[in-house]
Amino acid sequence: MTKAAAARQFNTTPKTVGKWVDRFLAEGVDGLRDRSSRPLSSPVQIPPATCDAVESLRRERRTQEHIATELGISKASVSRILERRGLSRLSSLEPQEAHPRYERERPGEIIHLDIKKLGRFHSVGHRVTGRRTGYCSSQGAGWEFVHVAIDDHSRIARADILPDQKKESAVAFLVATIAYFKSLGITVERVMTDNGSCYLSKAFASACKQLAVKHIRIKPYSPQTNGKAERFIQTALREWAYATAFEHSKQRYAALPAWLHRYNWHRPHVSLARKPPISRLGLTGKPSASFKPHSENGPTPPHSSSSTQSNDTPRCPLGSIATTGTGLMLAP
Repeated sequence: MTKAAAARQFNTTPKTVGKWVDRFLAEGVDGLRDRSSRPLSSPVQIPPATCDAVESLRRERRTQEHIATELGISKASVSRILERRGLSRLSSLEPQEAHPRYERERPGEIIHLDIKKLGRFHSVGHRVTGRRTGYCSSQGAGWEFVHVAIDDHSRIARADILPDQKKESAVAFLVATIAYFKSLGITVERVMTDNGSCYLSKAFASACKQLAVKHIRIKPYSPQTNGKAERFIQTALREWAYATAFEHSKQRYAALPAWLHRYNWHRPHVSLARKPPISRLGLTGKPSASFKPHSENGPTPPHSSSSTQSNDTPRCPLGSIATTGTGLMLAP
């Protein structure tokens, strides 16, 4: 085959074909490997000593303009050097605050609560199809909210999808969560939340008081304090919400109980020596026929126009529960 024929076949030029042939004849197969496109010489490159001087002045908290004037180089050069060395922002010079890992000694000492907003949909979305335009859109379908709870010690988790993140829904989820953990033999002592309005409400404070649960709020702008809930949400999104090409958000809701059961009873957890969370209670595998804990998630999807909870919702031993249009509320 001639160079011209090869060029036509591979949609390139005869000159390029000749270059690769010459490299193969001179070096064999090694000559066909990719080479660095970096130039052999860079006569205007900033000397390493000057780069070190830029870093030294930056660590004295000098501005880029000051450094450029001090060393007689352009501000653009200073900016590139600082970017390569990870010092573009003065905040990069601040020592990183350590966030020590911790774990409570027994189940129920702290239950972490959080909420994740998810969009409703009535067709497979761009996360699966990879197409944002020219495809059936679920724009305007609304939102639903995943309320999650996870035990600090055992990592046993519970979740439910509710229509909003208002105080009524937060209280409803709290009541059902306390009942669920009680069915596992766990007495909840404290709950930890962020500073969302539903958790700051008087209704939530009253519910905690009636349930004899202490409410702990994290410091503002410190989400890592409630990191176990944040991490559980990431896992749930990856392994449940976005793992399957659901055709409707109702299908996503229907898949939640099975995934939660697998997470609690079968899925190995790295921080638990690759054992499932339920192992912290001395249980393994499937629950026995006589063991019937409250469901890990609520019984009714939030898409229903009727009440979001059914009549079999667990009742709080410290106060009666009244059904409302948005969930459960502790009766005064």
